[in-house]
Amino acid sequence: MNIIIGIMIPFLGTVLGASCVYLLKDKLNNRLEKFLLGFASGVMIAASIWSLLIPAIDLAKESMQISWLPASIGFLLGVAFLLILDSLIPHLHKDSEIQEGPKSNLKKTTMLILAVTLHNIPEGLAVGVVFAGLLAGNNIITLSGALALSIGIALQNFPEGAIISMPLKTEGLSKNKSFLYGVLSGIVEPIAAFLAILLTSLVTPILPYFLSFAAGTMIYVVVEELIPDSHTGTHSNLSIVGVALGFVLMMILDIAL
Repeated sequence: MNIIIGIMIPFLGTVLGASCVYLLKDKLNNRLEKFLLGFASGVMIAASIWSLLIPAIDLAKESMQISWLPASIGFLLGVAFLLILDSLIPHLHKDSEIQEGPKSNLKKTTMLILAVTLHNIPEGLAVGVVFAGLLAGNNIITLSGALALSIGIALQNFPEGAIISMPLKTEGLSKNKSFLYGVLSGIVEPIAAFLAILLTSLVTPILPYFLSFAAGTMIYVVVEELIPDSHTGTHSNLSIVGVALGFVLMMILDIAL
């Protein structure tokens, strides 16, 4: 039961964020959006370090491997994985008219949702891999640490859910459709987590590589999307405040729990 709750917590964050279409009349305030993007970045950076890379290094040491090697290889493979997905899947980033990936005739709304869905995969993988390690009985990964990662990702999923759903509403979609599309963009997370857990027997022997792989994918999302989006236009200094607060909060969650 703890496992199911743990992998559904991040999805709940997306659902709550998407529900902002019922609570707010217009699009998100520009300053608030900058802060939330920065906050999400800070949470993901801290989660990548404390919940994924450091455990990967510790696991490698425990199994008498070169401590930095699995973390380095896994991290680079994670970045390469999303680079490939970005080039294969047509998508469109928020506030951009330039389509990325192969050319397609998909609607702008569809490509916006694909962009968010694509970048939600790493978060699901991260949660799933950590809980897979927990199920395997690994001493370095604890239930409290796994739940801390889930809560942290849920916190950064809240602004993501709002940031995808609110623009859809302003483009003319109904509140219900905007909410639904926002929710659907996040459903990939528990699916990716379940798949990682189903592969527990395969994941366990190379867990340090999988943990650092998830870290690489999350850092890719931060550098490729969240931080650039938070620095467009004015009030970018608020994103820096958000990064600092998100990083510290995730660090505290991981260490305290």
